[in-house]
Order: sequence, then structure tokens, then C-alpha cells
Amino acid sequence: MTRPGERKVLVDFYARVSEVIDLRSFSNLWFWIALAVMWSTASHWVIGVPWDLVQRARRRGGAAGEDVNQLSRIYAGRLRHIGTSAGLWIVAIGAFLLTTLGLLGFRYGIEFAQALFCLGFPMMLVGGLSLRTAFRIEDLSGRELYRALAAHRRQVQGLGVVSIFVTALWGMYQNLRIGVL
Repeated sequence: MTRPGERKVLVDFYARVSEVIDLRSFSNLWFWIALAVMWSTASHWVIGVPWDLVQRARRRGGAAGEDVNQLSRIYAGRLRHIGTSAGLWIVAIGAFLLTTLGLLGFRYGIEFAQALFCLGFPMMLVGGLSLRTAFRIEDLSGRELYRALAAHRRQVQGLGVVSIFVTALWGMYQNLRIGVL
């Protein structure tokens, strides 16, 4: 048995939850926060090595330089192993998922799938860049390693700028088309 005001409270609760968890992603603040955090993290962790450690190693050397050499050797070796042992499966499954998201999003107009595609496609490219850099830095150390890590970071940041720009344009188009703004 429900009290007279109880039904309105439940309706208000579900209305609030549906506002917070909105599948119209491009008009949702959480999507843009996730996009910013994703690219910030991708440009800070260069093949598993934090960028501030690379800068410290570049300036001072010593223990920081040894840490960068060891971390890059460990993470690059790990990426090379994953790439050679399961790379084909990862690419096949990733391509299947991105194709599915692309079809659902852009062919059938599901905005949530479009948003996931806008997050996933550039990160797959970052994965390919990371694997390429992991093979390139296999025998590097010191200044050459720092230069290779810096070049990789610039590539990831450039890809991030283009990705954020394209995602923002598509998001604005979606919002204006639907009439949210």
C-alpha cells in the first residue's frame, strides 16, 4: 500500500537518475569529463612511463634516468609481447567492436554508440602508435630514449587535439540537430 506522496517521490527519483545517466552523450557533462580525462591520461603516461619522470630524468639524470630506462624497458617489452602473441586477435576484436559501434551510431543514429566510437577509435590508433614506439625503443637508453618518448607523446597529443576537435564538432552538430541547446 502506497502513501499519497510516495509515488511522486519515486517518479522524481527516476527522473533525476535519467537526467544524470542520459544516453544522449554529447549533451551530457560526464561524457566531456571522460573525454578530457582519457586524453589527459593518454598523454601523461607515455608507454607506461609518467611524463614528469621523463622530464626529471632529462634534467637531472641519475636515479630518475635509471627509472625511465627500466620502466620503458618493462612496459615496451610487455607491449611487444602482447602485440606479437595476441595482436591479431586484439585488432580483430577491436575492429569488430568499432565497426559495430560505427554502424549503430552513424547508420542507425544511436548517439551513445557514436560517443563510444568517438572515444574508442582514436584510442585504438594510440594503441597502434604505442606498439610501434615499443618496437622502436627496444634498444634505446638515455637521451635517445627520452627523444623517442617525447616524439610519441607529441603524436598522441596531436591525435588528441584532432580527436577532441572532431568530437566537439560532431557533438555540437548532434545537439543543434536535436534541439538540446
